[in-house]
Amino acid sequence: MAKEKWKNPWFYLGIIFTFGIAAIGTMAAKLPVLSNIGAMLTAIIIAVIYRNVAGYPEKLRTGIQFSGYKILRFAIILYGFKLNIDVVLKEGGLLLVHDALSIILAISLTLLFAKFFKAEKKLSLLLGVGTGVCGAAAIAAVSPIVEADDEDTAIGAGIIALVGTVFTVAYTLIRPFLPMSDAMFGIWSGISLHEIAHVAAAASPVGSDALVIALLAKLGRVFLLIPLSFILSFIMRRKNKDGAAKKSAPFPWFLIGFLIASIIGTYCNIPKSIITTFSNVIGPFLLASGMVGLGLNVHLSHLRTRALRPLLSMFIASIALSIFSYFTIFLF
Repeated sequence: MAKEKWKNPWFYLGIIFTFGIAAIGTMAAKLPVLSNIGAMLTAIIIAVIYRNVAGYPEKLRTGIQFSGYKILRFAIILYGFKLNIDVVLKEGGLLLVHDALSIILAISLTLLFAKFFKAEKKLSLLLGVGTGVCGAAAIAAVSPIVEADDEDTAIGAGIIALVGTVFTVAYTLIRPFLPMSDAMFGIWSGISLHEIAHVAAAASPVGSDALVIALLAKLGRVFLLIPLSFILSFIMRRKNKDGAAKKSAPFPWFLIGFLIASIIGTYCNIPKSIITTFSNVIGPFLLASGMVGLGLNVHLSHLRTRALRPLLSMFIASIALSIFSYFTIFLF
């Protein structure tokens, strides 16, 4: 069956289909309003609209699924080129403490509020991880580990991008009224905002010093995605081992690739232009393509029943994270 897939032209057309929507999303994201939410969320929205208006393109299913699984994992590996391990370990020591606290708080509070609001646990967990670590990339990385379905992964990525944009605008608006230095604002942005793009958007208007330390703080959270993923994998293995089904949770092999990409980008003498192309151009485009593959599984009728309570849980947790991280900067 697997061999026949590679001989089927519809398989390749399915991949091209996801690439096409990702390309449309990338171009549309340059428009005034859509530029605030980014290419990936724009592509997901287009995919969801297509799915609910025209239906799922069944002939293209194998190629679309390949994008949603294999290409998405490869995009996570390329995301590793964003992480300079040497810089994080040498210059981000205390920031890593802030980062670890942010991740623990974001996940714990999101799950706590999810329990209170009786929200779906897996989608809430994805949103907690996305809030604590690095947005959609973190959601895509842990979704196979926690055995989340495609719809939850796509919805989670869309929510995290949208809420992160709202928080970025809010940070920018309140910056002039905050009694903190540019560097402190950069740290606050780096340890509390959702995506790397959100951190850069909030810190760059403040100045280069704020931007540098903000990105360093954010990279620390990306670095902690590795141990977090293995912890979640261990928990899922224990859970499945104790359960009636006794399933074996998938080992996140692609995170090994993520780590290797990080090591190559950090310690190998590769031209910066090549690293930038992988991490800022090819990687994000493939991530958008993979998310399109998942977004085509989203039913709009499910959004109200499945997404609103997890969204509320994550939104409140994000506010709490912002307030907590703001005050901890002044303490240490």
